[in-house]
Amino acid sequence: MQVTAVAAAVVVVAGLVFAYFQRPNNTDSGQSGTDSGMRCGTTVCQVVIGKSVGKDLVELLAGTGGGRIRVTGESGPFIFEMTIAESGATVNDKSLQCAEAAVSVCLVRGPANGKWLGEVLIRKDGTWSRAQTAYQATAGYIGLHDVNEDGTADIVTAQLGCGGQCNNAFVQVFSAVGPIIGCTSPAPAREQLAGWPAPAPKMSQIRPCAA
Repeated sequence: MQVTAVAAAVVVVAGLVFAYFQRPNNTDSGQSGTDSGMRCGTTVCQVVIGKSVGKDLVELLAGTGGGRIRVTGESGPFIFEMTIAESGATVNDKSLQCAEAAVSVCLVRGPANGKWLGEVLIRKDGTWSRAQTAYQATAGYIGLHDVNEDGTADIVTAQLGCGGQCNNAFVQVFSAVGPIIGCTSPAPAREQLAGWPAPAPKMSQIRPCAA
């Protein structure tokens, strides 16, 4: 059965939003609590999780109907709007994944309406910026793995075939700093993808995605 691989929706994020912000006091990785003075959606921001990336701390802040991503440390303070939270994704202590390297990558992910949504921050040359794409995974997984072994983590997504209308599934891989890398051959079900529930394909398994 021929399966048409439907590319994950790559939506141009309308504008990179960041602003300098005062560094918080006594904030440790994983600490939760209220961040007074900053709002996420309609409520005060709550610190959900933080991860160290070198000498920087990346934190997810969430509220009702919105969220923010805060970076403090050696690279300087930044704050970004969390677009997946504004799109209805659920954010928790599993939503942040970071890979430190010469070009560091942090993925923010969460489920929304039966799919997974993701957005990416990149640290390059000592500064953080947002990748100008958003990511969607229709088969329940999105994560980081250096598939092409160039030293920078790639975005790995699991996708359902047939436009999401059948159980066939494949892995689609995006470069954090370049174009789409490619797709794997489809499997009869997502549970049969190599490495499930966290597929991490090798470059030898990747081929051009079907139109």
